[in-house]
Amino acid sequence: MTDTDTDPTPAASPLTRLRRSLLHPSRAQLGVAALLGVLMFAAVTQVRLYGQSNAYSGLRQSDLVQALNGLSAASARSDAEISQLERTRDALRNNSEQRTAALAQAQKELTTLGILAGTLPAHGPGLEIVVSDPKGQYRVNHLLDGIEALRDAGAEAMQMNGQVRIVAQTSFEDAEGGIDVDGRLLTPPYTIDVIGDPTTLATALNFPGGFKDDVALDEGTTKVTRKKDVEINVTRTPTNPHYATPQVNQ
Repeated sequence: MTDTDTDPTPAASPLTRLRRSLLHPSRAQLGVAALLGVLMFAAVTQVRLYGQSNAYSGLRQSDLVQALNGLSAASARSDAEISQLERTRDALRNNSEQRTAALAQAQKELTTLGILAGTLPAHGPGLEIVVSDPKGQYRVNHLLDGIEALRDAGAEAMQMNGQVRIVAQTSFEDAEGGIDVDGRLLTPPYTIDVIGDPTTLATALNFPGGFKDDVALDEGTTKVTRKKDVEINVTRTPTNPHYATPQVNQ
């Protein structure tokens, strides 16, 4: 070794290295420091949450028993309120169903009464009856007998000549050239549309001494046609009673 060779740089002391690391940290050291900070924050948060969730941790046994009794009473009150609400719900549901059923039944009865009273159109199986009167000798009393026979056989709706709805209040009178029905003059041939069981109605017309025989007695003819769907479109305007009033509480 010559005199010109120099000695190597002496190693830094631990204190110097620590100071250098604090003043000039590396990327790895920064990452480790950040990770430690996150872990410390999570630990502090967990401790605080644990302290809040254990509000009863410092209570005495008697206090805990009292608190438990209070919670049990509150739970019982909640259960009772839930049961009451469920009973109210069921009652309202039942009342609603009963009200709906009552309204449906009332609507059905209203429709039935409307057909019987002639205020509603109707259609269904029945007969078309055509009565010819070439000599103009067909009498009202024979027509009334035929109408009553049809009613007794279960006729539900009738109209005559497509102009007059026949109901219980319909009036019939002899008139010049025809028959006056509810103030309207109807001329032959007379067509009666009737809704009901076709077989039963036809049997009532063919009864000996009945409708067909009466027409023949007046030198007329009767043609009866059974139909699957008879349409009755003529309606009546309901009238208000002058003397009758509804019974109270009935």
